[in-house]
Amino acid sequence: MSEQQYSLPQLGWNSFFEKQVTSGDLEAAEPARVTLTHRGHVVARTGAEEHLIPIADKGLLRLAEQPTVGDWLLLDKTTHLPVRLLERRSLFKRKAPGTDTKAQPIAANVDTLFIVSSCNQEFNLNRLERYLCLALDAGVEPVIVLTKADTVGDPDEFRRQAETLWPGLAVRTVNGHDAASVETLRHWCEPGRTVVLLGSSGVGKTTLLNTINGTDRYKTGAVREKDDKGRHTTTTRSLHIMESGALLVDVPGIRELHLYECEEGIRLAFHDIVERAEQCRFADCGHRHEPGCAVTEALESGCLDPRRVENFQKLLEEAAEAAEALAEQRRKQRDRPRYKGMVSKKRKKRK
Repeated sequence: MSEQQYSLPQLGWNSFFEKQVTSGDLEAAEPARVTLTHRGHVVARTGAEEHLIPIADKGLLRLAEQPTVGDWLLLDKTTHLPVRLLERRSLFKRKAPGTDTKAQPIAANVDTLFIVSSCNQEFNLNRLERYLCLALDAGVEPVIVLTKADTVGDPDEFRRQAETLWPGLAVRTVNGHDAASVETLRHWCEPGRTVVLLGSSGVGKTTLLNTINGTDRYKTGAVREKDDKGRHTTTTRSLHIMESGALLVDVPGIRELHLYECEEGIRLAFHDIVERAEQCRFADCGHRHEPGCAVTEALESGCLDPRRVENFQKLLEEAAEAAEALAEQRRKQRDRPRYKGMVSKKRKKRK
């Protein structure tokens, strides 16, 4: 599909993935990285070529999981269909929108997460903490990028608030239209490294992507003045090779990020609260009105931020509900084949 030539290392191939394939594997198949996902198909690049792979194809259904942008596949050299999904170094996923309890993969094999917010009404510490949990759970370095710094009088105030979320957390305020301002992000954009941008619609992710790439090929949308919210201008997940040689994953804006199997990330993001909770008198303390609650004592003494404690409890409850729904779904899946087998046996007996 594309005439552009890249080496596998330029696409992010390294020893982690190389160890997963043998010389025998490479006789009949070749590595390819998923660079785009869309309804009905994915695009995977081998370096020399790009291949359009229908999701409904039987070759794709043989994989243990559906691939997402950033994944590495082994493609059959003859059919160009995937024969294996390589183990991932990291995976971002969330609960699928709506009532579905399945996981929705966002991006795989990422080194750094740019959590993009803006210096206006969209800025929300609780929302930033959600993305922080996502990054820590995946073992990916988080960097908060606050856009539209040129639209407010004191962008450093937004930066100072964001820096309180995690010890040593990197926070950068930028004007997404200014190449010199965006230069502060170059540290994380080294050749072969994969970066993903996540954030709500309208925070300037596409503008940031254009400025980093030095192009205006990606469309940007207007933002409503009353609430600083924008429309989705990115509609597919895609991977781009930047001028610096880094690989950047662009995904649609996420209005609702429901964490999925992210308990470890939550505990890491709120480590100070977890340490206090371990000192509570009762192991099943709800940290609200129980006697001997170390979290309540820390709140009363001003050692803990009430907002953080409230958000911590909310995210844990959300994670517990998601885990319960997932367990119920798995129970139904286990019972379904057994039920079908019983029906087929009854039919045979009737005959």
